[in-house]
Amino acid sequence: MYDVIIIGGGPAGLTAGLYSGRANLKTLIIEKKALGGQAATTYNIENYPGYLSISGPDLAMKMEEQVKKYSVDITYGEITSVDFNSSPKKVTVGDKQYEARTVILAMGAYPRELGIESEQRLRGMGVSYCATCDGAFFNGRTVAVVGGGNTAVEDAVFLTRYAEKVYLIHRRNELRATKAEQERAFKNPKIEFIWDSVIEEIKGNEFVEGAIVKNLKTGETKELKLDGIFVAIGNVPDTAFVKGVIELDENGYILTDEEMRTNIPGVFAAGDVRRKSVRQLVTAMSDGAIASINAEKYLSELGK
Repeated sequence: MYDVIIIGGGPAGLTAGLYSGRANLKTLIIEKKALGGQAATTYNIENYPGYLSISGPDLAMKMEEQVKKYSVDITYGEITSVDFNSSPKKVTVGDKQYEARTVILAMGAYPRELGIESEQRLRGMGVSYCATCDGAFFNGRTVAVVGGGNTAVEDAVFLTRYAEKVYLIHRRNELRATKAEQERAFKNPKIEFIWDSVIEEIKGNEFVEGAIVKNLKTGETKELKLDGIFVAIGNVPDTAFVKGVIELDENGYILTDEEMRTNIPGVFAAGDVRRKSVRQLVTAMSDGAIASINAEKYLSELGK
């Protein structure tokens, strides 16, 4: 029996584990793949306070080491079912069932990908899903942004602070972003729009060197010389196994209050998995701390 089960071992989940462990709560973190979440796949991080620069894998290892210092258990596997209405709450991973008085959901959200082989191979080596995280690495370079919504247009404008040239590649002939965002982009001389087009292949061996772009109307292809590609076609919250159990918004993100409480007492959510306006490393960690502190309060109210 655990006091807290944390589902997800990214920055939010690891921070929640750290706070729970330091509070002497018996804590289990269940991670599907590898600790660190999206941060662990980032080549270099320069916007984490206290470090001028640190690699994503190094930061993930430091967080894991810190959590283990407080005797937090960590296991790996995919959740097959949950029962949050029972007491204690139950989480099943394969043929193993774990029980806890409280649960913190920190599964994160993953970027929607282009779905091409070279994208995976060059991820973190010029292929990025976060302009604010990685834009400064492309000072004086040529980059492309893929997408047509607010995020893509905002990313394109943001990247002009660093890049010499920014292509915005969109599969349609008009943007989906708000009019205000569109106007800012259209007025920016560094941005060139490539309409009705998709990226078919990303070129490069160790780092991104270019891309093959196909026009969906004409079928014509051309190669762009690029140093970086920013994919901004949306995110997918990892909430499939709690659908119908926890209250979600129309996009599948978990609804919480500012204390990270969900619609089920004793179940909290933290990080990119919940509905929020800013998704950054530090905001995920903040959520994790708040969720853990309130889980501890919930346990105190139960008389733990």
